[in-house]
Amino acid sequence: MEFMDKNFLLDTECAEVLYHKYAEHMPIIDYHCHIPVSEIADDVRFCNISDLWLGADHYKWRIMRACGVPEELITGSADPEKKFEAFAASLSKAIGNPLYHWSHLELQRYFGIQEPLTPDNALSIYDRCNEMLRDPGMSARNLVRRSNVRILCTTDDPCDDLRYHKQLADDPSFPVQVLPAFRPDNFLDIEKPDFAEHVERLGEICDWTMYSLSDLKDSLTERINYFAFRGAKTADHGLPYVMYEPCDDETAGGIFRKRMDGGTVTRKEAMAYRTNLLLHLAREYHRVGFVMQLHYGVKRDNNSLMFDRIGPNTGFDCIDNHTPVASLTEFLNDLAKTEQLPKTILYSLNPIDNAAIDSVIGCFQDESCAGKIQHGSAWWFNDNKTGMLDQLTSLSNLGVIGQFIGMLTDSRSFLSYTRHEYFRRILCRFFGRLVSEGEYPKDMSFLGSVVEDICYNNCLRYFDFKPAK
Repeated sequence: MEFMDKNFLLDTECAEVLYHKYAEHMPIIDYHCHIPVSEIADDVRFCNISDLWLGADHYKWRIMRACGVPEELITGSADPEKKFEAFAASLSKAIGNPLYHWSHLELQRYFGIQEPLTPDNALSIYDRCNEMLRDPGMSARNLVRRSNVRILCTTDDPCDDLRYHKQLADDPSFPVQVLPAFRPDNFLDIEKPDFAEHVERLGEICDWTMYSLSDLKDSLTERINYFAFRGAKTADHGLPYVMYEPCDDETAGGIFRKRMDGGTVTRKEAMAYRTNLLLHLAREYHRVGFVMQLHYGVKRDNNSLMFDRIGPNTGFDCIDNHTPVASLTEFLNDLAKTEQLPKTILYSLNPIDNAAIDSVIGCFQDESCAGKIQHGSAWWFNDNKTGMLDQLTSLSNLGVIGQFIGMLTDSRSFLSYTRHEYFRRILCRFFGRLVSEGEYPKDMSFLGSVVEDICYNNCLRYFDFKPAK
């Protein structure tokens, strides 16, 4: 078998047909990413492949650190060529890592480079990529367009004025819908040192004086309405776990006021406050029709020395093993019993939670929407071949895989859309093996329609997106 050829990861004839006839050409909806919307609006150009590849990709930074590369060549101000050489040397040793496959898919799809990246050819590939980046067709907007992306949801703070989203919506020359997604973590993380600063800034945006938790809730509701006006269809939350420490509004308000007055809140108080506010937000999402995404099972910023030096989201997070099912179900039930549970997607960074999530989502499905509660795609440390196959296996064992809404990038890179190809190949591999082992009939037309649904159609329906005409 040739290195990453046209049938890469497709190990049965059925898988080959499903991918090449049905999955390969389906459009992409990226319903959760971290691409800066300003870079799309400004249609930025990249001076070199190092800026494009290494500028904000903590996946790559982690493998470079594991190979002993000095931080100056990772997140520092070293020469871009030297950074690329260091990455190429590290990548060659990352055998079996999905980053090895993603990187080569990116070289193949965007630069037409078929050979493996090695220390020996790193400078040649660096020069060839840089030459291609001079072409206007390699600008930010054109990279998104040529990736066959139809809809893209960024991640936005409630204080954001969304001016770049408006600019893009008013620009008929760019056919991709770039929609905001509501991300209120700064207002849930009451124990963080800068919590009060975020609250005060929101007050300035909304022209509210933040005397009480009620003021904060009203301000966040105002911003939810504004995001909805600007086309938002979803809200995302990064949580250590889905907690449930119910308390009444008066108690939660006292915790809020204590923190705003400079006091320190206990762990239990923080949990109670977060539960109270997140329940309020979830009910507001139900009202406006937002999909609620809950990303959890992560322990962040573990290396305090490096956090102090270069800040968050730089490659020092890990899987957490405290993801209690009881609090998750109690949280969802609190909303379901008043018929205010929004469409919800659950992601855990801990792969041992797959079966738990798939059993939980079955408790809260209803006739309002097919697949109302979703087990999100294999996330972060799980978006590798093993992680994706495990998630697909668990979902098919305990749920209904035909209602799955498929892949997202969760990325800051304009080249990361090859992750959708990687997922689609693994999806077709999964179905192909079931057919080859006699576990499902070889009804290629029906299976093809299911593949197309998972790749695109289910997501379009689930979020109630309106594709551009």
